[in-house]
Amino acid sequence: MDVRLSPEQQALRDSAAQIVDRLGPKAVGQIGDLERMAKLDAAVAESGWRELRTGTEGGGCLATGVEPAIVAEELGRGLADVSFLGPTLATDLRRLAGAEAGDTVETVALDTALSSLARAVNGESPPAVAIDAQGSARALLLVPDGERHRVAQVELHTAPTGLDLTRPSVILDSSSVVTPVGAAHRSITADDVTRWTALGLALTCADLVGTMRGAVELASAYASERRQYGVAIASFQAVQHMLADAFVAMEGSRSVTLHAAWAADALPAGEALTAAAMAKAYCARAAINVCETAIQVHGGIGNTWECLAHIYLRRSLLSSDLLGNASASLSHVLVHHGLEVADGLR
Repeated sequence: MDVRLSPEQQALRDSAAQIVDRLGPKAVGQIGDLERMAKLDAAVAESGWRELRTGTEGGGCLATGVEPAIVAEELGRGLADVSFLGPTLATDLRRLAGAEAGDTVETVALDTALSSLARAVNGESPPAVAIDAQGSARALLLVPDGERHRVAQVELHTAPTGLDLTRPSVILDSSSVVTPVGAAHRSITADDVTRWTALGLALTCADLVGTMRGAVELASAYASERRQYGVAIASFQAVQHMLADAFVAMEGSRSVTLHAAWAADALPAGEALTAAAMAKAYCARAAINVCETAIQVHGGIGNTWECLAHIYLRRSLLSSDLLGNASASLSHVLVHHGLEVADGLR
């Protein structure tokens, strides 16, 4: 694959960066600013980024996995508190089911371990978590249809909460009513779920890459301004080594993520999932280390509420668990290559 961005993809990256830089939160105190969040949501809605995976008449979709990954990276970099990952995966799920796009913003429901798409049994709502639920009216999940599944939905009425202050979630309970998605012309096969999961993993990796970029930029800027013994701490070799290691981890994560995003459409479903799992195993561990490094570079202030570093760490913790954490992803890769899985990875 050619990892260079096309002119159209570079323009997409630039437009996403401009919106995030203009409307994203610049301080912890700006998170929860309803007026700013409404403007950011309107800009994302007008851009059509959530519909990049909408189906076409030829059976494909408007964009490959690379384009939404580009957007996801920029949103993660700027800690954009707007729903994107969940609605994008919901759009792709509707495409696989042959259903028309929803008439409002919707997300997807994962099992309580956040490891896979939730499945209802006997029409009863399962314990599940609707991810990235800010502004979403409903969440999609699966119901059995013989050996296959069909797409269903549950309405969301509870206010979103969660560890990630920029992408809160809603916990579903047994009172949630599961209803079929209208005009879904085909059932979901195991191959469909595999490819959908590969795309989801690739997009969570892209968010992790963006989160790492933002954390490194935040820490680098602070190191250039903070002075000790009359000089900026960025001149200290120990600090330089920490930031250099963080940058290398971020760049390595970007490489495997671009491959996973490309593979989601270009390779057979099983190979695409393996590529995405490999990327997730790398990115999930790298992101947490990078965000913790950013906190360490900030010193004592890095442990305070006012410092944005902990917001990056919170975001990385959620994305690290979505659709399989680092251990589960690494286990999948080892099994795919016929290697034995250690007890600690099971």
